[in-house]
Amino acid sequence: MIELGIDLGTANTIVCDTDAGIVLDEPSVLLQAEEPRGHRRVVTVGRDASSLLGRTAGGVRALRPVQDGVIVDTESAETYLRALIRRVAPRPWQRARVRAVIGVPSGATPLERQALIEAADEAGIRRATVLDEPVAGAVGCGIDPLERRVHMVVDIGAGTSEVTAFCYGGVLATRSCRIGGDEMTTAVAHHLRDHHLLLVGDRTAEAVKIQADRELEPSIVVQGRDSATSRPKLATIPVAEIAEVIRPISQTIVQTLAGCLDDLPPEAVEDILADGVQLFGGASLTRGFDAVLENAFGFPVKRAGNPLTCVAEGAARCLQLPDVLRAYGIS
Repeated sequence: MIELGIDLGTANTIVCDTDAGIVLDEPSVLLQAEEPRGHRRVVTVGRDASSLLGRTAGGVRALRPVQDGVIVDTESAETYLRALIRRVAPRPWQRARVRAVIGVPSGATPLERQALIEAADEAGIRRATVLDEPVAGAVGCGIDPLERRVHMVVDIGAGTSEVTAFCYGGVLATRSCRIGGDEMTTAVAHHLRDHHLLLVGDRTAEAVKIQADRELEPSIVVQGRDSATSRPKLATIPVAEIAEVIRPISQTIVQTLAGCLDDLPPEAVEDILADGVQLFGGASLTRGFDAVLENAFGFPVKRAGNPLTCVAEGAARCLQLPDVLRAYGIS
């Protein structure tokens, strides 16, 4: 039996094997080629497919089967999941016995959850359970969601941002908005176009956003195409300028999620003040985001030691925690 925890994210898919640990961490991209009679052939998935975004010829499409944390096309998601399973379980006899817990945004509708379960079943995962990503991420950070005290976690991904408070097998309050790291990337691309006449693709804008978060120098050099002349162009962009572009989106996310505090019972505040708020997700690495969150919530904020992988790791760990799956999961 192969047991997997799957974080099927908008930007990246991470798969954790209960025995081998992280076995896949690649972009959530599927490359398909059109064939006669309307058939589609999978060319590649993951990092190889992502490198061809915006570079494919006619008849070949690079698709993102997940948007805002949920599948948007069941057929593409099924094809993508099947390709993933072949990557982590290359032998047919291995694929015959796959059990998985798949993370899903807490704001996903029942229909979106059911679509994911059906896509997983068609892809060969006969025993699939969907679990809210905030709960899976909490388990991956070492939090017990069945404990008799309130815990609050914030998950900031590429497509969704969520805050969830839970205690003893039940969700006390949750807020979700379909805004995340992708909107930050889009804002960077628009800013470079409007203020520096520099045209860049999504991959470059994402790289600029990440570099600005990590850069110790006051500026970074960005390469793109001049919007006026269509010629290659280099521009020196201050790191502080990129931070200013991203800040309004961060504040919008936090203001939306802060509404969760109004839904909490007064008794929950003492526990959260003592333990703090656990922060994870790829976009949580944005410079200064934890400080913005702390100011808005009024609680201490702790960034996870494994913010990018804790959802997949927690989902895999839940396969050994049937009580957690019974309380929070849907099969």
